[in-house]
Amino acid sequence: MGVRPPSNGDNDDPESIEFGIAAVDATLRRTDLSFPASKDDVAAELGHEQVAYDVHGNNVALHTMLEEVDATEFRSRQELLNELHEPFEAYRKEHSGGVFQQMRSMLPF
Repeated sequence: MGVRPPSNGDNDDPESIEFGIAAVDATLRRTDLSFPASKDDVAAELGHEQVAYDVHGNNVALHTMLEEVDATEFRSRQELLNELHEPFEAYRKEHSGGVFQQMRSMLPF
């Protein structure tokens, strides 16, 4: 997932904020991890990485998300991302700041 931060009125286009699967994908692209890869391989290479799970920049260690995945091997980067999608969504919902925080994140200010 990714969300553009609100504009502050200048003409500069803001960078998007990557979180969840988009943040994991960006992290994967910066590594030399090759596929197929076992869950242990991914944990050894990236388990220590902190990944934003929401638009506010709250982080979770990737090894925490990997623990929620049943698969033991990933044939491709996309397969790993697909397996991590549900755990990230569940974690985001469980650790969100409630309805007020969710509504606030949708507003442009």
